[in-house]
Amino acid sequence: MRGRKSIPTDGSQTFGHNPFAALSSEGLPAAPDHPDQELSTSNLKVETPSRQSKSRGRVDIKRQKAGRGGKTVTVVTGFVGIGLPEKEELARKMQTLCGAGGTVKEGRIEIQGDKRAEVARILAEANFRPVFAGG
Repeated sequence: MRGRKSIPTDGSQTFGHNPFAALSSEGLPAAPDHPDQELSTSNLKVETPSRQSKSRGRVDIKRQKAGRGGKTVTVVTGFVGIGLPEKEELARKMQTLCGAGGTVKEGRIEIQGDKRAEVARILAEANFRPVFAGG
């Protein structure tokens, strides 16, 4: 253990540099006199969203039959800005409400059967803008 510095663990020495030491409270609202006293809202600026239900973008709803052994499948594509867990959650909700099976493949949601109207309603409730595309 030659050449190594040991760090004291008994609390007698401070560790390293404090990055908050140079900060000041100038320009901040005063703290309440009592900890249970609430801050007045007159000093605080709160931004409220202009619209409660902002559109999350356009998604395409297609009915596909080719290459599926004659079975009809409703395919939802064009999701932008949502991850796989949210797509899986949407797919589960669609499966439950449509009473059909389905899956998430390659970034798209596939629901068994021609369920375009039900899927469009579910997507509209989730603040997406569903568009019927294809045949």
